Amino acid sequence: MAIDTLSPKPEPVIADPGRANPARWLVVAIPYLWLLLFFAAPFFIIAKISLSDTAIAMPPYTPVFEGFGKFGEFFSQLDFENYEFLASDSLYIKSYLNSLRIAAISTVLLLLIGYPMALAMARAKTSIRPILVMLVILPFWTSFLIRVYAWIGILKPEGLLTLLFQSIGLMGPDEQVQILRTDYAVFIGIVYSYLPFMVLPLYAALEKLDNTLLEAASDLGCPPWKAFWRITFPLSLPGVIAGSLICFIPITGEFVIPDLLGGADTLMIGKTLWTEFFNNRDWPLASAIAVILLAVLVIPIAYFQNQQQKAG
Repeated sequence: MAIDTLSPKPEPVIADPGRANPARWLVVAIPYLWLLLFFAAPFFIIAKISLSDTAIAMPPYTPVFEGFGKFGEFFSQLDFENYEFLASDSLYIKSYLNSLRIAAISTVLLLLIGYPMALAMARAKTSIRPILVMLVILPFWTSFLIRVYAWIGILKPEGLLTLLFQSIGLMGPDEQVQILRTDYAVFIGIVYSYLPFMVLPLYAALEKLDNTLLEAASDLGCPPWKAFWRITFPLSLPGVIAGSLICFIPITGEFVIPDLLGGADTLMIGKTLWTEFFNNRDWPLASAIAVILLAVLVIPIAYFQNQQQKAG
């Protein structure tokens, strides 16, 4: 029986991956749905409250959305008085600036302390690296609030630090350490609490470093300190940037540490926000503070990421 070799071969059918596996769209949609429900929707609610006026009612602001039938009337009552007040009052401007100052200094301190730790972990033996990582995350096994309260017992005038200095002769029996309720105590509490958030991204970046690059630099006569600045540090910049952002953003809005360890002069936007919400019950003004804080943090980060994508 003859076989027709000239007959065209059927083209392979390529299945549409979207139709073949509809669940993949669900996997993609879940993160966006999460952001919509727990970020975008609360943000729009806060933004709306920030354009409202304070009222002695429940909720303590007006206007309240009562349906789409009064949509035009509802929007006509919104204004920017709270934002104008924030721009004219030096207290809130100082709160923002002081929060950014404390966050920036704390981030630099965290980088100076965390980078050597992460470098030592990355250069340790492979067998003990999991143990070192576990030691870094070990403080997370206890409550954050309890750990901050422990620093009160250490830093208070009659606390453990005073007893230690007196026992080794650095202080007299009548002298006491005066650190609690100062900015120094705030820096200590922040650095202690956020150090794992700086170490882990740095360790992840340094662990991937190709050690043959350092060996080649050494063979070519490059001193260790120069090899660090020319090879190790540039290759670890993604970890530096990630750790700095992970620490800087929450530190700016930190409330618990300044409230427990700081004094009356420790002015941060987190404490100001809490005061307006719960003490003064001025929800519109507090919402305006939160919106501005979010803009101050998100806009520069989004711009930086856009520039990084263009450079890439």
